[in-house]
Parts: sequence; C-alpha cells; structure tokens
Amino acid sequence: MVKSLTEHLWFEIPDRRGFVNITSTVEELVRKSEVKEGLCLVNAMHITASVYINDAEDGLLHDYDVWLEKLAPHAPASQYQHNRTGEDNADAHLKRQIMGREVVVAVTKGKLDLGPWEQIFYGEFDGRRRKRALVKIIGE
Repeated sequence: MVKSLTEHLWFEIPDRRGFVNITSTVEELVRKSEVKEGLCLVNAMHITASVYINDAEDGLLHDYDVWLEKLAPHAPASQYQHNRTGEDNADAHLKRQIMGREVVVAVTKGKLDLGPWEQIFYGEFDGRRRKRALVKIIGE
C-alpha cells in the first residue's frame, strides 16, 4: 500500500542570507510518514531560496556565503537589470540557481538514505520575510 505525507517547513531568516540544517526535521517527517521504502522530496517554494545537500561544517557554510557573494554580489544593486523593476534581489535569484531548488533522498528501511557526511540544508538568499519549503514523502 502506497503512503504519502506532505508538510511545509516555514522559515523567517532575519538576515538577507542564511543556511539552516533541516536534516533532523526531515528525518522526523520520514518517521511520521511510516514509509519504509520510498522517496523524500524537499524543495524550496520561493525563487530566492534553495534546498541542497552537503556537509554540516561551519567553515563550509561560511565559504558558501563568501563564494556566492563573489559570484553574484548584492551590491551595487544597479548592476542588475532585474533590480530596475523596483526589486533589489537579482543576486538572490542567481545564488539560488547555483545552489539548486530541491533534493530527492531515498528512504530505506524507514530512514533517509544519506551518505556519511550528507545533511539537508535550506539556503536563504533574500531573507527577512516568511518563506517555506515543501517536504513530500511517498512510498510503501
């Protein structure tokens, strides 16, 4: 019998950019779903946010922040045509494109099937307002 669970995780990052490790929350949702074999999708529901998998190491999170700001600096905002619409978040759109929209993780024996250092993160690139990520778990 196929089971499924859909939940939304809500975030309100106080700064323009930030990263949140959501692995334990997603693991709890997998337990709640009672799916033993299946798939877990986690995706950002906003075009200036990301969900990705990587190591949960503070230095790496700092390095991501610095690297992304070098690739798509926020200032000067006038460098982006998108910002001529009254927005100031063109850089956030570009950062999201680099970091990705979603992850899909296998569920095996009722647990997320992650590698030894893999963790799931929500990345925010245009914060200071409420946003969400979707978690969809489906399987047997």
